[in-house]
Amino acid sequence: MAEIIEGRNPVVEALRAGRPIIKILLDRGTRSRSTVAEILRLSKASGIPVEFVQKYVIDRQSLTCANQGVIAYAAAKDYVNLGELAAISKERGELPLYCILDGIEDPHNLGAILRTAEATGVHAVIVRSRRAVGLTAAVAKGSAGAVEYIPVARVVNIPRAMETLKKNNVWLIGIDMTGKSDYSQVDFKLPTAIIIGSEGKGLSALVRKRCDIVAFIPMKGKVTSLNASVAAAIVMYEAFRQRSK
Repeated sequence: MAEIIEGRNPVVEALRAGRPIIKILLDRGTRSRSTVAEILRLSKASGIPVEFVQKYVIDRQSLTCANQGVIAYAAAKDYVNLGELAAISKERGELPLYCILDGIEDPHNLGAILRTAEATGVHAVIVRSRRAVGLTAAVAKGSAGAVEYIPVARVVNIPRAMETLKKNNVWLIGIDMTGKSDYSQVDFKLPTAIIIGSEGKGLSALVRKRCDIVAFIPMKGKVTSLNASVAAAIVMYEAFRQRSK
C-alpha cells in the first residue's frame, strides 16, 4: 500500500534518502522555489514521474491539509526490529542511545520527537503498536523529513522491550515530573534508553517499575509539566551535550 508524503521538505528528504517513490503530484500553479526546483531535479535523476495538476486534486488526496502544493506516493516506510538496534549502534561506532515512547498519541508530538532525535544523534526511536500513533503522513510532515533518517522500532509491549534492552546492558532512564534525580545529573554517555511517557499520563506503572532511574526536569514556573515532545527534546539535547565532550 502506498504512503502519502506531504509538503516540500518531507518530499525532498524522502527523495534524498532514496525512498522508493511511485509518483509526485505538484500544483501547476505553484511559484518557483528552490525546494520545488530540488524536487524536480531529484525526481528527474531518479526517473520518478511528476504530474502537474490543479491544487484541488492535491487537496483532495491530502491527509494533513498542509501539503504546500506537493504530495508524493511512496512505498510504506518499514519499521526496524528491536533486535536490529544493537547493529545500528555498532555501525555508528557509538554506545547505544535510544528514545522509547510510552504511548504518544499526537502525530505532531511524534513528528517533533523524531526530528529532535535525528538532530541529536539518537540511534532509534521505539514506539508501541497499540493506543499510540504510528508513522502517518502527519508524523512525516511534523518531522520535516527526519522520519526518512531515524530508524523506528514498533513493539507490542514496551515493558517487555525494556527488559530486552536491559539484558543488553542498556541503562533505562525514565523522565517524569515525580522522579527523584535531576535529568542533568544522569550519565548519558553510558548505553542509554530515554523513556518518555504519554501526553497527560506520563509513564505507566509497569514502565516506571522497569526504569533504572526516573529523572525529573527542574521547573520554576507555576505549570507543573511540559509537553512530551519538549521534555524529550530537553533530555535528548543533554545526552547530545554529554556525548559531544
